[in-house]
Amino acid sequence: MSEQEKIVIISTTGPEFQEKATLPFVVATAAQTVDVKVIVILQASAVLLAKQGMAENVNAPGLMPLKQLMDTFLELGGELQVCSPCIKERNIGEGNLVEGAVTIAAGTVVSEVLSAKAVLTY
Repeated sequence: MSEQEKIVIISTTGPEFQEKATLPFVVATAAQTVDVKVIVILQASAVLLAKQGMAENVNAPGLMPLKQLMDTFLELGGELQVCSPCIKERNIGEGNLVEGAVTIAAGTVVSEVLSAKAVLTY
């Protein structure tokens, strides 16, 4: 049996650009439907999307609401990794992140990228 393929999606866009903030989760959930392991890494202003209550306010025209996509992504086993220095800069405590979000630093980003079949950035 072959090992499951993995992709990493890195997003640096937060709620200020709702369409671009939502697209990583559209692609992530699509990849999960074809049995690909998906890790979404949020950096820069994208970390705001992992703050409790924020995703409910992101609804890009023509796309599923971000909250619904994020919930589906996590329910299907997706990994949501959030830049620790980025949340500190924005005064977001780890206890204020959505359930399932894990804080990481640069070394983890490098490790995930090196072990992935593909890396997408938004």
